[in-house]
Amino acid sequence: MTGRHRKHTTWTLRIGGAAVVGAALTSTFALAAQAANATETPGTKRVSSPAPAAAAAKPTSDADSNAKFLALAQAPISPIAQPRTAPKTAPKTAPKTDLKATPEQEAAKAAQAKAAQKLATAQDIIALAEKQVGTREDGSGQTKFSQWYSATGRAQETIDRDGGSRRGYLNASWCDMFVSWVAHQNGGKTATTVGQDAWTVAHAKWFKAAGRWGGTPKPGAVVFFDWGGSKSLDAIDHVGYVVSDAGNGKVNTIEGNTGNAVQKKVRSSGQIAGYGYPSYAGK
Repeated sequence: MTGRHRKHTTWTLRIGGAAVVGAALTSTFALAAQAANATETPGTKRVSSPAPAAAAAKPTSDADSNAKFLALAQAPISPIAQPRTAPKTAPKTAPKTDLKATPEQEAAKAAQAKAAQKLATAQDIIALAEKQVGTREDGSGQTKFSQWYSATGRAQETIDRDGGSRRGYLNASWCDMFVSWVAHQNGGKTATTVGQDAWTVAHAKWFKAAGRWGGTPKPGAVVFFDWGGSKSLDAIDHVGYVVSDAGNGKVNTIEGNTGNAVQKKVRSSGQIAGYGYPSYAGK
């Protein structure tokens, strides 16, 4: 077991009013405590409140469940704007400002917009992930990946789905936040095809519902692990990127939150639940 990943025996998740109980919860389902009476919840470091109690409800169909997960990560996420502090005393007359952008600024803006809509290649993803190898948590358990994710619009969406708080993401298990960060840095279109999430089970189900799930390691694929050796998506513990198929049942990967850092690993296929396949350029 790597990083802070832990697997518990039961969990309860409420989706669309229905309570769903399963056998194991992944590393980032609920988040760190803000309240003094915080309790442990499956798959978390700490959480802000206990998981909702199970209630009798009609189970959702596979089609309904797939539709929910397909909607989870379609839009790329963007930072939340920080509030501005108003000056104590407003000037009597506002200075005149020329709001017209210079040609250089317009060109830079256009280039940025174009890059955001350009799909990355699998090698682009791998190259950026490799540059993060060695990045570690700070003394409080935070990383630039969790700090980034907690400040995004996507974080509020996953809080609404999973519970927790923005502050909770700061020292929650961050393997999937690392995957999401790498994709986001390669542009909004790439972020959409890789998916943006902090809960590995939901992320895997999103790939499966989109018909982009399988058992073959491919460079740039998102690899999902179950340390218990099952192929159950509900038992997934961890996630990373595939670098290459190492042969003999081994896979070369790059993973966040592995020994509290980003590391290169060689994993056995027996630990892998499956792969999500983003739509990269050149494929």
